[in-house]
Amino acid sequence: MNSVPFLDIRDLSVHFVSRRGLVQRRVQAVHAVDRVSLSLQSQQTMGVVGESGCGKTTLGRAILRLVKPTFGQVLFEGEDILALSREKLRQRRKDMQIVFQSPYASFDPRFNILDIVSEPLRTYTRLRGTTQLQRVAELLEQVGMPGDILYRYPHEFSGGQLQRIAVARALALNPKFVVLDEPTSALDVSVQAQIINLLQQLQSDLKLTYLFITHDLSVIQHISDQVAVMYLGKVVELHTTEALFNGHALHPYTKALLSSAPMVAPSARHGQIILQGNVPNPANPPSGCTFHPRCPAAMPVCSQTIPELKDIREGHQIACYLVT
Repeated sequence: MNSVPFLDIRDLSVHFVSRRGLVQRRVQAVHAVDRVSLSLQSQQTMGVVGESGCGKTTLGRAILRLVKPTFGQVLFEGEDILALSREKLRQRRKDMQIVFQSPYASFDPRFNILDIVSEPLRTYTRLRGTTQLQRVAELLEQVGMPGDILYRYPHEFSGGQLQRIAVARALALNPKFVVLDEPTSALDVSVQAQIINLLQQLQSDLKLTYLFITHDLSVIQHISDQVAVMYLGKVVELHTTEALFNGHALHPYTKALLSSAPMVAPSARHGQIILQGNVPNPANPPSGCTFHPRCPAAMPVCSQTIPELKDIREGHQIACYLVT
């Protein structure tokens, strides 16, 4: 394995500041992503899981600079994306694409499928006319859609078909890295399986690297190599998928997530764990470990000091005082 990560995220943070009044006085800051550090090798899939509002989507968008990070670094093939000028970033974007959760929201309903899929080609390449038409037809065929749909509109397709078209658009510029933001969450289970199989086949054929964001552990189990578990903007556990789903999760929050997933093997679920209370307000998080008010194994130190994400063995990191 290459010693230099394909994607190296260092202390990435995104703070949303709310202001009030004529002088825009700062009222509060929400730490949507708080000092997240991850690394990913080429052609691997990093799964990011957690409850709604934990910062998964913001993390994915910050990596691509669709959301402005507050501080940190995103090293893509050794180059800091966050330090690039506007023009250099524009050129780099060809290598980094995203598939959004809802194609209904990410497609302009006034555009036909040819307009939608060819938009990156019009922006970044000189392909026009028949050549552009052929390229769009090839992309649609690659994701299992017929080429005779070019002049139809998004409302004429099912959610699964639209997600295939979204993948085709993301592949138009031959990217190396794709952020998949809950691409299967709005689909039926049978259609989910088809999309997952498609993504895996495309990854193999095109040598793609994925960041796969979801709340569905059964999907993560099938597609990812590593899993980062997030809670209130922080990564609390990072582990290989195989170990995580073979009963080697150690963080109480990870165990609770696994216990709530009916499709996960019983050996990984550590019995039934029911968390009390709700996710805290990210604008006013608890002191110390933000999970401690809901943690069934919380100790006094948990409410006093924020635990660091530490290596406990190769490929396994955890932020918890229960593990030393």
